[in-house]
Amino acid sequence: MFGLFKKKSEVEKLHEEYKKIMQEAFKLQAINRSESDQKYLEADNILKKIKLLEEKK
Repeated sequence: MFGLFKKKSEVEKLHEEYKKIMQEAFKLQAINRSESDQKYLEADNILKKIKLLEEKK
């Protein structure tokens, strides 16, 4: 209940964005392989940002 108004950290936001992009990439795999590859690249870049932020902690 008290976590309702808790602000999300930058890492938590990036994790959510990463998960969303990975789901989109998975759906695009059967339809358009080049767009799917682009989404996986985006997700990889986000994962690199997450790792950098976690190392700074």
